[in-house]
Amino acid sequence: MAMALNAAPLAKYEPVAGRQVIKQAFPDVTRVIPRKGNRAIQELYARKELVGYAYQSLDFVQTPAYSGKPVNAMVVLDIEGTIKAAKVIHHDEPILLVGIPESKMHAFTNQYTGLKADQRVTVGGTSSERKVAVDGLSGATVTVMVINEVIMRTAHRVGVELGMVEGEDGTRPPLATVDKQAFEQKTWQELTGDGSVRRLMLTKGQVDDSFKGTEAEGVDTAGPEERKEPLIDLYAAYLDAPTIGRNLLGESQYQWLTSELEEGEHAIAVMANGEYSFKGSGYVRGGIFDRIQIRQFGDTFNFRDLDFYRLSDVYAEGMPEFTEMAIFIIRQQYNFDPGTPWTIELTVKRQTGPLDSEFQVFPLEYQLPEQYYTRPEPVVSEEEWLENQPMWVQVWYQREFQIVVLGIGIGVLMFILFFQDWLVKKPKMMRWIRHAFLTYTLFFIGWYAMGQLSIVNVLTFVNSLISGFSWSTFLIDPMLFILWAVVAGIILLWGRAVYCGWLCPFGALQELLNEIARKLKVPQYTVPFTVHERLWAIKYIILLVLFGVSLDSMATAERLAEVEPFKTAITLKFDRSWPFVTYAVLLLVVNLFTRKVFCRYMCP
Repeated sequence: MAMALNAAPLAKYEPVAGRQVIKQAFPDVTRVIPRKGNRAIQELYARKELVGYAYQSLDFVQTPAYSGKPVNAMVVLDIEGTIKAAKVIHHDEPILLVGIPESKMHAFTNQYTGLKADQRVTVGGTSSERKVAVDGLSGATVTVMVINEVIMRTAHRVGVELGMVEGEDGTRPPLATVDKQAFEQKTWQELTGDGSVRRLMLTKGQVDDSFKGTEAEGVDTAGPEERKEPLIDLYAAYLDAPTIGRNLLGESQYQWLTSELEEGEHAIAVMANGEYSFKGSGYVRGGIFDRIQIRQFGDTFNFRDLDFYRLSDVYAEGMPEFTEMAIFIIRQQYNFDPGTPWTIELTVKRQTGPLDSEFQVFPLEYQLPEQYYTRPEPVVSEEEWLENQPMWVQVWYQREFQIVVLGIGIGVLMFILFFQDWLVKKPKMMRWIRHAFLTYTLFFIGWYAMGQLSIVNVLTFVNSLISGFSWSTFLIDPMLFILWAVVAGIILLWGRAVYCGWLCPFGALQELLNEIARKLKVPQYTVPFTVHERLWAIKYIILLVLFGVSLDSMATAERLAEVEPFKTAITLKFDRSWPFVTYAVLLLVVNLFTRKVFCRYMCP
């Protein structure tokens, strides 16, 4: 009934882009139902059969991309935790708004189809047993790295919530080792007080209330005067630790128990009072205890009759009498970790018909106190360490080579600037040094590392000061961050001309082409000073217009910023539609006759 009330026909599911992604993954889906307990996750049904889940990444993570704003992706999983479809349905990335066709971005996200939610995925590199490598997108490296993190992090998070994959990326810490030598005499009150013994108290009323809304509501319920009476008062303890085991069992019984345990086996004590038996009678007939089990790391450990020992004598001072006591052995095959929290799950059953029953599970959580065990430091690979770092750290780490080479280049430029008085006395050598550095700026900083600064970066910075500044937004591209930091210092010491003349890739392209034109005797035209003075104001008008528009709409400002040919000529290496390429080429052709026309009159 609840499903029918909450169900929405797929045709009415919003957004439209999300509906299309769902249809792409599961053409037969007829209903979309918000999941009970987390409505951000949509359950997908083909008629009455649950076939998968869908969600929007923005409901789970808000990782800022290159633009400083998060990317929103629609992800569809099947019931096994496999990604059936992933598609970006909203972004504010400048390079994708006007630049790289969105079809290429969708081709990138199509690579995630068929991957498991708990797989490690990297952009670029080579696939191995430990990871899957997907092809990147030239010109949008940072953006696709963010998309990768958004898709895989949310897929893993949702997969864990739905019980389809393990938490913590499927990895577990090294097994804790119990200190078998340390012992301290303790009373029952001290053992319960420090968490060595844990308690689960269930009243009849609590259990009756848990069955409300089920077929068992009203079955075997307690009367009003009995609701506060205990149905079961249950205690549990981990016995391997001597301070717990020896105090509860006594010396001789503890020594007997430890002699019975094989390598990798563990013992727990369960004791209770009340009308409800945690042992039940199922183990007598079928050999399995059906009312109690252990859960750890999402795995369940069931007990058989061979795992059970009767517990008749207990010795802890102040310990109450119990009507039911038992020792259970957790066998080696379960790979139980005594130092990691675990849960005893007590099942209460109500019969609703000759063959039908309803069940409710009540957990008793247990954490062995830290003084009883030690745990070796986990051995974390470099790759695993990196995956747990913020996105900007991952980007800096992966672009280490580019950062080092850029640092060397900046060091060379600093040498040139500090010793310029000496260098200008050697004009021929200075000319060769300059041409070599401009070639480095164009090919390495520009076309290889994509370190072309833009007015869009300035507008993004100003916008972030208004809407909420975050260092991670600007650290996400190390080349641009380093260049902007260097430029800020250079402007204070030598002025803006140093960047324009030495570190701007498009400026380097113009100057090198003009030098070639001069070598080929292409006639040069000098703009008259009176005209130059009037044209010189154009770039400031462009700057003011872009700044004003950005205060209202950053997306519109980014489109108008195409007045800069940088994206076409440097970032995308002229791989764009013909209007943009024509504009950039036209500026370069004019530059052959008049040096750096764009820089002098149009660059904001």
